[in-house]
Amino acid sequence: MMELKARAEAADVAKSQFLATVSHEIRTPMNGVLGMLQMLMDTGLNANQLDYAETAHASGKDLISLINEVLDQAKIESGRLELEAVPFDLRAILDNVLSLFSGKSKEKGIQLAIYVSSQVPDVVIGDPGRFRQIITNLVGNSIKFNKDKGHIFVTVHLADEVSNPADTKDEVVRQSLVTFNKDSQCFNTLSGFPAVHRWKSWGNFKHLGSRESMEDPQAIKLLVIVEDTGVGIPLDAQKRIFTPFMQAESSTSRTYGGTGIGLSICKRLVDLMDGEIGFVSEPGTGTTFSFTAVVKRGESSSLDPKGQNYETAVLEFKGMRAMVIDARTISAEVTRYHLQRLGILADIASGLDSACSYISGAQNMGVSAPVSMVLIDEDVWDKDSMMAFRSRITGGRPNGSTETLVPKIFLLATTFNSAEISEIKAAGLADNILTKPLRVSVLVASFQEAFGRKRHLSRKKPTSRGKILNGKQILVVDDNIVNRRVAEGALKKYGAVVSCVDSGKAALEKLKPPHQFDACFMDLQMPEMDGFEATRQIREMEKEYNEEVESSEGSEGKPHWHTPILAMTADVIQATNEECSKCGMDGYVAKPFEEPQLYSAVASFFQFG
Repeated sequence: MMELKARAEAADVAKSQFLATVSHEIRTPMNGVLGMLQMLMDTGLNANQLDYAETAHASGKDLISLINEVLDQAKIESGRLELEAVPFDLRAILDNVLSLFSGKSKEKGIQLAIYVSSQVPDVVIGDPGRFRQIITNLVGNSIKFNKDKGHIFVTVHLADEVSNPADTKDEVVRQSLVTFNKDSQCFNTLSGFPAVHRWKSWGNFKHLGSRESMEDPQAIKLLVIVEDTGVGIPLDAQKRIFTPFMQAESSTSRTYGGTGIGLSICKRLVDLMDGEIGFVSEPGTGTTFSFTAVVKRGESSSLDPKGQNYETAVLEFKGMRAMVIDARTISAEVTRYHLQRLGILADIASGLDSACSYISGAQNMGVSAPVSMVLIDEDVWDKDSMMAFRSRITGGRPNGSTETLVPKIFLLATTFNSAEISEIKAAGLADNILTKPLRVSVLVASFQEAFGRKRHLSRKKPTSRGKILNGKQILVVDDNIVNRRVAEGALKKYGAVVSCVDSGKAALEKLKPPHQFDACFMDLQMPEMDGFEATRQIREMEKEYNEEVESSEGSEGKPHWHTPILAMTADVIQATNEECSKCGMDGYVAKPFEEPQLYSAVASFFQFG
């Protein structure tokens, strides 16, 4: 038995090492492919040529994504994957996921929405990249396997909220208990299409409401749910859904694409987050995945203020009142959630008549916060009723008031094309169209336009790209000529003066102090002398030089030599930031790299110089 165990462990190590080696050998030429395509796209191509180049570049990035998935699996199996613990805005992460899949959901006519309970803190401490990876994978699968109708609905609650549903005040949790709405005669879901009962997706969780593995009093357990109305998972395939490289059926990879590795990675990442993952699926109805993750409460002050894009907008709209008109309660709650993020108070009505009565009553009573905007879902809307509705609310003003208190009207749409939108706005039936999926950025831009306010959201400080590196002497060390040309071409775009050498030994000659170079990009895997050893020797030369200078007379004012050296490698398993820093490197760039990534890595050393 011991011999068999040893063989199995040796096989796992060999497999992981094989994956690492193969991925390195693939990533190195892919760096050249993507880099050269990027440089090609920057030349004077005609429309067709540019389209071909952009398509090839996008396909190459898809291949890199696939390689990254395989690498993640190898890291997990070898125990090399560790999670970060940094503060992040969970709602902003979800907004990014929505933006990523917005185009694909519109193409299919699928409603895509997110909702986060008010009980979830604004800032949590955990691994934002891996959290995003799990949700992106689950939503990506839902998009891939969804019919051209229905919805994909992502919700985040505290696990305690569903452990005791009778005590919860969250309307989405309460509504999800009822599968069919008798009043509207449709299914009680985001889109009205039938979906599997989401509560069954965590039915086998052993520690849903438990505080096991949560010794820190600041720790909380999140429950994330991704519900779709897709094709569902065949019953005979459901037992192997988390097995690496296994598809639901043999034809899936040909019909939908993919490797079958994504869900396996999700499960392992959830395990690392001290959580559980499960699902419920019915062929022809859809699938709902849910997972828990343990994070800690964070402080808003701990976030980078550069990431707080909407603070000014919140001050603009805070305290305003809105009316949401939507026959589907869950859909209305999603709209209210986004409005509340901007500090807007929101009431809900299921139809135009009841909304009109409420608005008119509020205006005539002269309430402190009259309705400033009305958001109408497209399923409630039709041209004739909208004309009558607009006429009624336009005439409703407080007696004797000289101020026009006419609410702005916004139409919420998923499937309207540009011609329909233009016709609606030209007819004066709506002040603006809000295209789903709703995001804070979309709301802010639309509200600012409708209310005639300055758009703060898109205001950015003028970029200084190119100026920071202008004239800087940068050495690129790589034994691969294509990689040298890619790095050289990218850095020259920002005004850098670039020199290249092909070995670690040549780098020693160039970087022996004193020298003219401001920074160095160093490949790690090179023959004769690798990047690690070259960096160690360069640091030793700098140390000797600095000691000699300090001991000599008139050393004041002479520079202290420490050339920024950044690792540049395709070996993303072996070459971690920690290993790079141990030998004296100052940073790390993984191949294949994007031009902005290369720029950002080196520019930080000169921003204050």
